[in-house]
Amino acid sequence: MKPVLVVIGPFLRPFLSPSLMAAIAFCFLFNGEAMAFDHATFDIEAHRGGRALFPENTLQSFANALSMGVNTLELDIGVTQDGVVIVSHERKLNPDLARNADGIYVTPPGTPFIRLRFDEVRKYDVGQIRPGSAYAAQFPDQHAVPGTPIPKLSEVFALVRKSGDDRVRLNIETKIDPNHPDESPDPQRFVTLLLDLLAADKFSDRVMVQSFDWRTLQLVQQQAPSIPTVYLTQQKGLGATISLDKATEWTAGFNPGEYGKSLPRTIKAAGGAIWSPYFGDVDPDLISESHRLGLAVVVWTVNKPEDIARMIDTGVDGIISDRPDLLRRIAGEKGIALPKGSPVSP
Repeated sequence: MKPVLVVIGPFLRPFLSPSLMAAIAFCFLFNGEAMAFDHATFDIEAHRGGRALFPENTLQSFANALSMGVNTLELDIGVTQDGVVIVSHERKLNPDLARNADGIYVTPPGTPFIRLRFDEVRKYDVGQIRPGSAYAAQFPDQHAVPGTPIPKLSEVFALVRKSGDDRVRLNIETKIDPNHPDESPDPQRFVTLLLDLLAADKFSDRVMVQSFDWRTLQLVQQQAPSIPTVYLTQQKGLGATISLDKATEWTAGFNPGEYGKSLPRTIKAAGGAIWSPYFGDVDPDLISESHRLGLAVVVWTVNKPEDIARMIDTGVDGIISDRPDLLRRIAGEKGIALPKGSPVSP
């Protein structure tokens, strides 16, 4: 009998007991047939709703992704001065996105949301990228939707329910930076506000929580252990959050050097369900190691066709992309079952 690798899909693994996972593995071993990955559970994630297509992190982008058909809406959250959980990638008003009532884009660097009430935040329009900006050059085909406000997270829940899609999940990133504590709530308050909202809206069973700042993930695991946690990492470049030989301010005291300089082993020790690395930081060996440890691997942010195809062939469990339309097409060409769309308008 040949040795086999059994990998449980990313949506099932966090909810299966070790004994049940072992039983599933035994069934495949008994049949003597290898199963590299259950394509039916491949995770197609729309990054910020699919920001190459519609304004990022808005009800318009999420409605487009739901209508198209994705497994997961990936989004980011912040908190206003009066404790409202909002959807935004930046911790402050983005000068390339936010316009005031006079149609004027805000002056850099932008005011942190933690210093603005929600009624003040709501007055800004984020439906069109600043013309001539580097961001505009990056996504020249994005459909502008003038008059688009920054949404509350609860409004995204309502949109999902309106769509009638009882399958799609949310991958919610806490936008918190340990180097800029004045730009967001402290980790405990951030997590408390999020978990209270999830409980109030009865949405806890449809989300994952992700972060580069592992402090918030540790708190989620302690206070809501049924919610899968997604450990974001970046090893290279100016935005690097990880060192393989020491703890950083991002890793909640976890030192990869104490785990053989292995990020999968470190994340497993930290209690994570999913490792979400920058796609340029992974290789087949790291993916195999993650799977042996019971971790799913969902890479970010993959937009080029050749990179999407290569990541699928490498064996990742999911891909976060600004181009969910392109991701769907390539995944379908590779025999991956595609989620059905649920047409909905904001």
